[in-house]
Amino acid sequence: MKDDEIVDETPIETGGVGERLRKAREDQGLELSQVAAETRIPHRHLETIEEGRFTDLPARTYAVGFTRTYARMLGLDEKAIVDDVRAELASEEDAGRATPAKFEPGDPARVPGRGLALFALLAAILLLGGIYAFYRSYFAPGLGPAPLSGESEQVATTQDENAAPAQQQVAAAPSGPVVFTSEMDGTWVKFYDAEGERLYEAQMDEGDTFTVPADAQGPQVWTGRPYALSITIGGEDVPKLSEEDEIIRDVPVTAEALLARSQTSATSTPTPPATPAT
Repeated sequence: MKDDEIVDETPIETGGVGERLRKAREDQGLELSQVAAETRIPHRHLETIEEGRFTDLPARTYAVGFTRTYARMLGLDEKAIVDDVRAELASEEDAGRATPAKFEPGDPARVPGRGLALFALLAAILLLGGIYAFYRSYFAPGLGPAPLSGESEQVATTQDENAAPAQQQVAAAPSGPVVFTSEMDGTWVKFYDAEGERLYEAQMDEGDTFTVPADAQGPQVWTGRPYALSITIGGEDVPKLSEEDEIIRDVPVTAEALLARSQTSATSTPTPPATPAT
């Protein structure tokens, strides 16, 4: 090799996302307390992120959202950092599923007592008798006693029994004031009515609440952290507007709209991905 030949060696990044964030912070001469004050991320969550324990955070969305904010504050590539966080989360979840459950063999000297054995035999006899009676009545229903009520009475009784759960379900629908509560610091949110008139706008901290005015006409919400806002109607929890790290806007937040939204999400079934053509 010639003396004047220059070899360009690109340094290879080592370590996980947490270690890279910690090193970038230290290179910039920042303390965790400074990062916490700048990003509004709790100090304990920053320590968890730098230690790479993303599964210890409250939820997957917290891990992604906090890490994105941390990377943005340090001037790092947000997309690359978030992709690596998701990869580490998937790797930890796969490792957790692959870990076999511990099995501790019992003491062979401890054998069931005679009383327990007799009880088990009696339970088995009763179970077999119940199975026999069920199949006998199912396959030969005419052998049983005649019904005491007529067919029309039985139909009416069945209809009443089927209608009762539906009535209970309607009666069980929550009602009352709609309250939004922030579950994390630095959650920006704006509430406004159908005319665009602002009802409430703030950077909510963890535990801050907002009650939608009962007389507001067509109240709506705009936020970039829907997963950080818990919702109650009359004191009863309802599903969040979204569990994803996304921006939502012009979403109705009346009690009726939120209940309809939760019922739609509960009854909808995911569409299986299309199989690519070969």
